[in-house]
Amino acid sequence: MTTSASPKWQPDWAVAPGEILLEALQDRDLTQSELAQRLGRPLKTINEIIKGKAAITADTAIQLERTLGISASFWTNLETQYRDALARQRATAELESQTSWADRFPIVELVRRGLIERGPTKAATVENLLSWLGLGSPAAFDRIASSVSYRKSPAFMASPEAVTAWLRWGELQASATKAATFDLDRFRGVLRAVRPLTRKEPFAQIFRRVQKMCAEAGVVVVLTPELPGTHVSGAARWVGSHALIQLSLRHKTDDELWFTFFHEAGHICSGRRRYDAVDGPLGESTVDPEEVAVDGWARDFMLEPDAYRNFRQAGDFSVLSVRRFAETQSIAPGIVVGFLERDELVTHGQLRRLKKPVNFSG
Repeated sequence: MTTSASPKWQPDWAVAPGEILLEALQDRDLTQSELAQRLGRPLKTINEIIKGKAAITADTAIQLERTLGISASFWTNLETQYRDALARQRATAELESQTSWADRFPIVELVRRGLIERGPTKAATVENLLSWLGLGSPAAFDRIASSVSYRKSPAFMASPEAVTAWLRWGELQASATKAATFDLDRFRGVLRAVRPLTRKEPFAQIFRRVQKMCAEAGVVVVLTPELPGTHVSGAARWVGSHALIQLSLRHKTDDELWFTFFHEAGHICSGRRRYDAVDGPLGESTVDPEEVAVDGWARDFMLEPDAYRNFRQAGDFSVLSVRRFAETQSIAPGIVVGFLERDELVTHGQLRRLKKPVNFSG
């Protein structure tokens, strides 16, 4: 689980430097007019500083130090703190007007998983959410969301806010992993080595091995639990000099998990540096030309095309036959079943016993 640090406490009040200056004058039995004369400044300027309408500049602070014996750093720090407090008050008021924006995010789930903290006020919760997202304002989210491209399931209407939160969670998970600079040839070699590993158990141990192998080729792979409203199975994107594959394990069977992994790997191997969150079970249809091409790439990488074509033409899809074919392909039988279901050669569930359940804690 990835947690975020709680924002530092900030006072909701601000002391104007002018109030302190007025007290200093009263302690010294000086009037504003006398101070103006000693500083060589207009009386209006002194009056505006005391009322908080004008700031104490660095030059004025030095003159106050000479005149009143109070260090210039005291005045400049006081002025900085005051202006900062005013800015925070304005920011809080702005956030209070943006609570409906935050309500579009799966706040309850983010809090439950310890990703953000629910603040004492709605505005504080909005601020915690923005800090976790690494954004300065809701407007920044709107600009980023409009530029992010991802494929969503035709069966569901994905929430941009939920998808963005899920992608951010993956980024934070990935930040804890050291990865080499991306090497396409090495990554292709890793993918070939992963095929026989799909036959191995336990899943958690094997997947950690796959993650390590991919990181050495410059690809970070993370498992990020699905958030409400995402309906996303995986995403592929570029982070600096390495790639990131993010999987939700939405459909908890080996065929879905490994197909999604190889599908996202296909996007990485294509060299296109773009967000590409992908949704859908293995049998889900799509008319997106790029997705169709990547689906085909993943299938042909997992199953030797001529061998799979001959297997389909033979028409024997018994449990024993599927097991034998999978062994010749050095791949898990459940993956073969997934492709047979996709090609409508067997009904969904007909060979379900050949699929292996996969789970992870998170």
